[in-house]
Amino acid sequence: MHRRRYEILLPLQLNDGSPIPEADLNRTREEILARFDAVSITPGTVAGIWIHEGQRYEDALIRLWVDVEDTPENRQFFVDWKPVLLARFRQLDVYLTSFTIDVI
Repeated sequence: MHRRRYEILLPLQLNDGSPIPEADLNRTREEILARFDAVSITPGTVAGIWIHEGQRYEDALIRLWVDVEDTPENRQFFVDWKPVLLARFRQLDVYLTSFTIDVI
């Protein structure tokens, strides 16, 4: 079976600069763990800078990822979950990517 990695960049602050509640980050991590029995988190933060409708945003982010079987059901989980993350983290967008991997 082919494998696919899903990566999510989650903000540590809301767009107004206030911190994301730790409970929201923990809940997100635990949802991935409950669904796929694994989750990985990059230590430290990722800096992101982007412009939306002329407004500049600078984000401190954490990177979560999980490697799963490349199935339509797993992809649909992430498609359905993204609006949940958008609401939970009150963001214009949450960067969620996937790509095939070859586990040796």
